[in-house]
This record gives sequence, structure tokens and C-alpha cells, in this order.
Amino acid sequence: MADHDTDTRKDDLRTGTPFWVKTPHSTLAAETRLTRDRFDVIVVGAGISGALVAEALTRNRLSVLILDRRPPVRGSTPASTAMIQHEIDVPLTRLQRKIGRDRADRAWLRSVGAVDDLVALAHKLKIDCQMRRKPALYLAGDQMGARALANEATARNEIGIEARYLNRAELLETYSMDRPAAILSQASASANPAQLTAGLLAAALSRKARIVSPVEITDMAEMPGGIALATSKGEVLVAEHAVFCTGYEYLPQMNTKSHHVTSTWALASRPLSGLPGWMRDTIIWEAADPYLYFRTDETGRVIAGGEDEDASDTNADPEKLAQKARTIAEKLQELTGVNIGKPAYTWSAPFSVTNDGLPIIDRVPGFERALAVMGFGGNGITFSMIAAQIVSAAIAGKTDPDGDLFTFR
Repeated sequence: MADHDTDTRKDDLRTGTPFWVKTPHSTLAAETRLTRDRFDVIVVGAGISGALVAEALTRNRLSVLILDRRPPVRGSTPASTAMIQHEIDVPLTRLQRKIGRDRADRAWLRSVGAVDDLVALAHKLKIDCQMRRKPALYLAGDQMGARALANEATARNEIGIEARYLNRAELLETYSMDRPAAILSQASASANPAQLTAGLLAAALSRKARIVSPVEITDMAEMPGGIALATSKGEVLVAEHAVFCTGYEYLPQMNTKSHHVTSTWALASRPLSGLPGWMRDTIIWEAADPYLYFRTDETGRVIAGGEDEDASDTNADPEKLAQKARTIAEKLQELTGVNIGKPAYTWSAPFSVTNDGLPIIDRVPGFERALAVMGFGGNGITFSMIAAQIVSAAIAGKTDPDGDLFTFR
């Protein structure tokens, strides 16, 4: 039985206050004492990925213990702007060149399917989280101009993903935004990420899952009949499988050159009246670097973000947070004419990306019974849904048809 250090990377998961942590039903109580019971699966991480994995496993009638070093739903998940996009960070045309047409097409189609599955799941479980389907508008920018967007729209339509190319005149007429072109597509959504996560955890708890916090896992060892996890307090927990849903605080065994941690910034306005109807009903992002993205919630708050930096620690600077929030608000006003005034909430966080824009959902190298999910980029919640499907299939001894797209690399 070999011992493996599992002290995950530690981060200040956010600076500032995300709006979502101030909303009702955005967390739930955890037990504080560990039980000696043996579980089918231990899920490490009580954010959106851990919640979706736990919900899928308990739906399959497995016994699940959920652990986190923080209270539930108080890590990275509340830093999400919860634009639940079917569009992957790497455009379809570029991904086809990068990893091959078949693999790229399957990744994009799976992303569309995952949004549908997540919306259906939230409604089936009756989770009150403002889950709502919304079209997405992808604006031309310095990374993709009008011709590139026209080619992108054609490529999406060819594989069955509805995408409508808009020229400058159409964009101006419908959205009053002056850009050379845009792609309008129907397959995205938005939600309150903290309420969604808390609702999924509550569903798992209703099926006899347990959630304990704070608990920190420091070592793990695989045995013929299971996996043992050691805590920082010296306790040992045993299960058939362990799933690490620790996001950017990933296991040292998962370190790879194809993945790195970066920083992002976001804000939420106070509720605004008189917003254009399209802004209430659409999520918007741009093919630019740094890019701007924004949407509204049901009360008319504008939630916007971007200004990403390719560094893992710059998000911890409060002065930079204030400066980035100003930049985001100014860019928003320049593009839409909407002045949000002083933001009600501002926050920043690290997030992890991969070179090909696809997450890593796989067994931990050297382990059969430990799995990890990470590298979700700008598609966190969509990829978390895919992770729950792949992980639950793997633990059931089944092979997901798209599992090969997301292997450790």
C-alpha cells in the first residue's frame, strides 16, 4: 500500500464579496464530526462540481460522504458569474485545427447537451436558483473578426449547433452595439450558482449523503479493496472510490504543462430599471483579449466580468480589484450605453484553464480508485455537468462515449 501526499494547492479563492453569497439559500449546514462509517464514494469539495458529482452518485444509489476544508458553497463557486455557456473558450473552428475535427465536434456537441441536461436537472429537482435558458451573443473582437465569425457560424451549423451570423447593421438594429459582426446562438443559460449548488447538495443529502466541514485531506493510499484518505487531524477514512472536485486547488499529482491557473475579475450592479430588453434576456461575451462578458439577473442587476490576467495571484490585490471593476464598467458603458454607476459588489478569483479549452476529467495518475476534475476555464458549470456524468459512469464501471476528450494530458 503506497502512500501519496495529497496536500492540494492552497489559494485565496476570491477577493471581495461575490453577490451570490448574500442571497438566501446559498449554503447549507454541514456536520462538523466525521463518521466512522464506510462509504461507496468520498467526494472532496463542496462546490458546484462536488455537488453535481454527489447528486449523480446518490441518484445511482451509492452512499456518499462530501468533505470540504471550507463551509459548503464558500470556495470558488460563488465567484462564478454563472453564464452557463454551451460555447467553449476555444472556438469550434480553432479547436478543429487543434485536436481534429471529430474530437472538436464531439466536445462542442457534448457542451450543448450538458447545458440542456443541467437545466432539466435543476427543474426536475425544483431548485430555486433563477435557472433560465438564454441565447448567447458572441461579439467580434481582436481575436476573431467578421470573416472568422462567419466561418465559425458555418462550422457550428454544419454539426447541428444553431448559430446565426449577424452583420454590423443587424447587430446595431437589434442590440444597439457597434461591432463588425456577432454570432447569436440559443443553447446557453444562466442561474444563481450558489443557490444551484446548495440545491444539488440538498438533493444528495435527502438521499442519505453526509457533508462534513471543515476537513482537510492530506494523504491517500490505494488498497486492493478501496482507498484510504487521511485528514490533517490524523483520522483515516475508507471508501470504494474518491473524487477530488477541488477546482483550482488541485492535487499535486494532477500538475501538467497543459494546465495553468489564471485570474479574473467581476462585478454586480445594484438592480437597474430601464435596461434594454435584449440585455435582460441574453448573455454576451466577446472574441477579445482581455474580454468582457455580461448578463443580468432577474432583478435587473448587471453581472459583468473579464479583464483576465495570465497569473494566478494578481487577483488577490484589492487595489487591482477596484481598478479592474472600473475598467469593466467603462467597457460595458462604451459598448452598450448603460451606465451602471458604482458597483454594488466586486470580486476577483483565480480560475484554471487548459491549452485546448477542455477540462481534465480522469483517474488520478497512478490510481484506479481516485478521480479528479479540473481545468474548467470559462465553462465551469457546463463542464461540471459533464464531469458528473463521466465520473458517475466510471464508478459504475461504464465508459462514457466522450471520456477520451477529457483525459489527463
